[in-house]
Amino acid sequence: MKQEMLNAARSLLTQNMALKTGEELLVVVDESTFTIGEALFKAGEELGANAILMRMQPTGRSGAEPTKTVAAAMAAADVVIAATRDSLSHTKARRHASAGGVRIATMPGIKEKMFQGGAMQADYEQVAALALKLANKLTAATEAVVEKDGCRLTMSLAGRQGAACTGMCHEPGAFGNLPAGEAFIAPLEGTAEGTVIIDGSFAGLGELAGPLKLTFSAGQLVAIEGPDKERLHALLGDDPLARNLAELGIGTNEKARIIGVVLEDEKVYGTVHLALGSNDGFGGNVAAGIHVDGIVTNPDLYLDGEQVVGGGKILI
Repeated sequence: MKQEMLNAARSLLTQNMALKTGEELLVVVDESTFTIGEALFKAGEELGANAILMRMQPTGRSGAEPTKTVAAAMAAADVVIAATRDSLSHTKARRHASAGGVRIATMPGIKEKMFQGGAMQADYEQVAALALKLANKLTAATEAVVEKDGCRLTMSLAGRQGAACTGMCHEPGAFGNLPAGEAFIAPLEGTAEGTVIIDGSFAGLGELAGPLKLTFSAGQLVAIEGPDKERLHALLGDDPLARNLAELGIGTNEKARIIGVVLEDEKVYGTVHLALGSNDGFGGNVAAGIHVDGIVTNPDLYLDGEQVVGGGKILI
């Protein structure tokens, strides 16, 4: 095992998860992340935890539920790292475990190069402080507007609570992505209107052949333009709930890079991301069994008329 992998795993478990001697650590992986899982398992052992490494089959899409066995194991642990190809973040299994006090970090699509560098090497105190500041701005706002390349998308945030993915899962029930660094919110269902350009990457699709232009009406995706439109149609399937505008997020990690993996791409400082599908795990009302994010690079974002993102920078 590479020493760099083991060092990264040890740092994650101590800095981000505050793993304690004697705690039960569950590492959930699939065939695409097994080497990362082995590093986390070994580091957990060395730190005095009771480590368990569980390999599962991919669920097939982000937001789909794991098996009952995996869900039960997650709920029984003290700390869970879900390093899987498809995201378990927005699942009932993850929410149930979090509600029971389990500290959880999900790492959907994680690659070895991401695990050892880039966003994982950020100053997480700085990342967290900015994410929390932006989460408060999202909570206070009633309307958001995203503009780019002549496109304009509006949505209501009235009554919704902003949240921060800080990467610091120290308290019972704490949950987040790793690598971390975003503020996000569930826009009010039925309110998104207009168009937006997705030009970074898209969960489930990876790197895009060219920009996607998405059109929304009454909160629903109603049209897709661009070279990957058929791939996106196939990913979303026939369920109209999958076309719900589920999330507005802002990246706050200055070490993150656009690499074609949304887990890191959505954390890139000064980007905005928009998700389709489920939002019932963070303040919304839609359970679609899918949650997929698309990245907008160099956007202009306004909250109640105040510009908070522009020119690749956060302006607060």
